[in-house]
Amino acid sequence: MRRPRIAPWSAFWLLLAVLYFLIPMYATAEFSLQTGNGQYGFDAYREILNDPSFKSSFLLSLRLAVETVLVSLIIMVPTVYWVHLKLPRLRRVMDFIAILPFMVPPITLAIGLLRELHPLVTVRQLTWLLSSPQQLILPYVIIVMPFTYRSLDAGMRAIDLRILTEAAQSVGASWLTILFRVILPNLRSALLSAAFLTITVVMGEFTIASLNQFQTFSVYIQYIGAAKANPAAALSIISFTLTWGLMLSILIIGRQRGSQQQAQIGTTR
Repeated sequence: MRRPRIAPWSAFWLLLAVLYFLIPMYATAEFSLQTGNGQYGFDAYREILNDPSFKSSFLLSLRLAVETVLVSLIIMVPTVYWVHLKLPRLRRVMDFIAILPFMVPPITLAIGLLRELHPLVTVRQLTWLLSSPQQLILPYVIIVMPFTYRSLDAGMRAIDLRILTEAAQSVGASWLTILFRVILPNLRSALLSAAFLTITVVMGEFTIASLNQFQTFSVYIQYIGAAKANPAAALSIISFTLTWGLMLSILIIGRQRGSQQQAQIGTTR
């Protein structure tokens, strides 16, 4: 079987994209290793890794990213599934709602949510929420809604929801069983895409976190960038490596689970 050949023009644009990505990374990595007088070392990396604020800010953003992924999927998966299955005429409405976060500036969203949450938490005796970083999850869920919705919408368009649902109902499966045992395994790629995009957005979000005075990873990066040059470059390389390593691990785990499920299906047959 002959392997498909890459057209020269396509190879040129691919090479150009790789260079566009790698050259700035190389320049940043080289600058992060400079110690002065033409010498190189890992002093900037040691300074960042030994800073307690680095670990605390990264873990805070990572926890918020995971919680945002869970909340977003819990809300959006049943919603998109029900719209596709029972309310197809509302797809255009959902498409419009999904792009609304692009129209609202983050600073407006942060101030508006604070104004609305303050009387609510006071009446409900939930004042601890105003001082907790968990309050960031609500605006984060809104910000990532376009990416989550588009990923799930594309995934559900690729499968026949009606046939899968009717087949599961014919053997007496409940709605929860259908959703968790039938629909979600077929949305693995869409779920991973939504998780990747959500983690990327949350780890890099700065405006809302800084307005609420929480030192997330992006706020820490901004502080280091304004105060120290070489450690800022080192932090950029470290954050890139950690973020992409995290997303790669999620992808590997998702593929491993998919291979295990396919193997189980093969053995049952």
